[in-house]
Amino acid sequence: MSLLESGENYLETILILSKTQSEIHAIDIVNQLGFSKPSVSIMLKKLKETGYITIDSSSHIHLTESGLFIANKIYERHTCLTQFLEKIGVEPNVAEDDACKIEHDLSDQTFQAIKKLIERL
Repeated sequence: MSLLESGENYLETILILSKTQSEIHAIDIVNQLGFSKPSVSIMLKKLKETGYITIDSSSHIHLTESGLFIANKIYERHTCLTQFLEKIGVEPNVAEDDACKIEHDLSDQTFQAIKKLIERL
């Protein structure tokens, strides 16, 4: 299944939350993304059905191997693009927002070129 931007954002959010929390619940995602609980529940169900996450008997959310792969890819793009935009003079909060918009649509070739440029800067 090809994930839409919203699904990628959920996987990235789960990854980010997992860096500071040992247990992730739907309410954590609700609070992080600012979406309604029913909307989050619907997306989590889709992500579970497609094999990107698991939800255990205690309602803890975990990324599967394929979910973790996508989350890491999107997170790397987000952090690199934010750095790039800040280095060219974009204000940090704007850079963060714009990176989130760009990270999903950028080709791998363009991302790799930006990544090399960041390393040289």
